[in-house]
Amino acid sequence: MKRNAPEPVQHPASFRDPSGFIVRAGTMYYRQVDQAGAQDYEQLMRSGLYDRLIARKLLIPHTEVDEDLTGSAKRYKTLLPRQLPFISYPSEWSPDQLRDIALHSLDVLELALDHGMILKDASPMNVQFDGGAPVFIDTLSFTSYDETRPWVAYRQFCECCLFPLYLHRYAGDGVHRIFAAYPAGIPAAVTARLLPAKSRLSSGVWMHVLLQSKIRSDGEPGGRTLSFSKEKLLRLVHHLRHIIKQMNLVGRAGTAWSGYYGEGQAMSGDGYLKAKEKLFLELTGEIEAATWLDLGANDGHFTRLLAGRLPAGKGKRIVAVDADWLCIDRLYLATRKAGKAREDAGDPTIFPLCVDLCEPTPAGGFRNEERAAFSDRARSEAVVALALVHHLALGRSIPLAGIAQYFAELTESWLIVEFVPLTDERAHALIRNKALWHIPYDRAAFESAFGNAFLIERCEIIPGTERILYRMKKKNA
Repeated sequence: MKRNAPEPVQHPASFRDPSGFIVRAGTMYYRQVDQAGAQDYEQLMRSGLYDRLIARKLLIPHTEVDEDLTGSAKRYKTLLPRQLPFISYPSEWSPDQLRDIALHSLDVLELALDHGMILKDASPMNVQFDGGAPVFIDTLSFTSYDETRPWVAYRQFCECCLFPLYLHRYAGDGVHRIFAAYPAGIPAAVTARLLPAKSRLSSGVWMHVLLQSKIRSDGEPGGRTLSFSKEKLLRLVHHLRHIIKQMNLVGRAGTAWSGYYGEGQAMSGDGYLKAKEKLFLELTGEIEAATWLDLGANDGHFTRLLAGRLPAGKGKRIVAVDADWLCIDRLYLATRKAGKAREDAGDPTIFPLCVDLCEPTPAGGFRNEERAAFSDRARSEAVVALALVHHLALGRSIPLAGIAQYFAELTESWLIVEFVPLTDERAHALIRNKALWHIPYDRAAFESAFGNAFLIERCEIIPGTERILYRMKKKNA
């Protein structure tokens, strides 16, 4: 390592596995394999499982390096995984994102069984998104398969993957809210109480929810020891896969903002949309940035427009967030479909996330250090906020100065932001039923509030409207 480089530190979330842990050295992340995990690691590498997983792009690849970053006597090897451009959490995922994470974990498990190994845990955090598709990232989750023991991670898989999907299937409120309340997974007994009576008609609910809710947390009903042959375990895997694949996750026609730019909506008129697209491309065209954050992205119409404009290059990414789960689900499905072709072309990776900016994902876990806050992870060179400020100011009563300050914290340099005046029908509708409105909201107040942190480089009225699109440069950037 270079002299004067930051001292390597163990990642604060990586302390539960005796087989090893994650080490951060500067901007790079490594995985240390300890002696306790040596046998499982060697089986992973020598059995052919690692090569099969890499060939199918199911596992993040790594190289073994000589550096001893920790000086620990327990160290066996140091691995350098391919670095990911962004880390997200289950409390930020749409239903189809969680579905794909669950199916990906089952694919990895089934392939591991073919090579005499099994997954010893089933946390959805073992999988992340890269290039529009899931990839397994925990190299030390694999252990030797013991046919005399059941799959110890079955309960965790159900609590973290299957049960949230079931609850969304019957309630239609997204899965991210469940993880916000139950970050370690929702227990079977709680799930059983929350599911409606009609869910009892499902054999999967009976087998995986209701039966588990009557089993002790150690997995043994009545004190009997359970064992699973490989054949039984594969039948379980196939049953779980069938349930999850066939589950209807849409459930209803739409949500409040899922059709904002869709057909038949006021915001989809050819004149308005084309004029806004043209102006948006002009304002972003002169910005050279590798990392972008699209706030209030809706279904990602402008996110994808931006991705198509940016020149190809390694490490470029766009994080697109919206509070509406259906909007993010649609964007995710679109990016997943185009992911392979875009990745091969070197186009920026789009990361769709369910995030309410009035309640962004906080830091979490032990000492609030296991999971980083959204505002820390999402910081980018450039931020886009189209048709958003009036929702925060008028709909959620957040002062313009506070909005400007938050945007300044999220961007390193650039801001593309839209101002929607009160004379706009969409803006006025947000305060129509409010008895008292006291927060200043007009163009002068907007420019004054944002002028504290930004320099206005250019502003243009979107033709045919009174809406204004701004390009701003952060002061002292």
